[in-house]
Amino acid sequence: SFRNALHGSLEDSFGVKVLHVTEFDYTGEVFGNLDQVEIDVLIKDGLLILCEIKSSMSRSDVYTFGRKVKFYEKLHQCITTRKIIISPMIEQSARLVAEKLGIDVYSYAEEVQDL
Repeated sequence: SFRNALHGSLEDSFGVKVLHVTEFDYTGEVFGNLDQVEIDVLIKDGLLILCEIKSSMSRSDVYTFGRKVKFYEKLHQCITTRKIIISPMIEQSARLVAEKLGIDVYSYAEEVQDL
């Protein structure tokens, strides 16, 4: 329900197209074994934004998101304009990892002003 509410808010308030994409990782690149990979894709004015929307984020969740981004870019032969995490609860150590990986972090939907 958190994801659905946020998707609606982003689409209605910011004019962002939100897609929930599921791909299959046949190489085990993301999780270390064959599995499906889910990622949220936001498109606005030609910008490609990959997003992780979760109720809470740990340090390992941020690393996993970083691998998801690389997987998506490789699969679709594209470069992501922005990488963002939206979560009401994110550990401080996770914020540090996100900063290191060039991922923007927002703890509240109201913070997402400049997509």
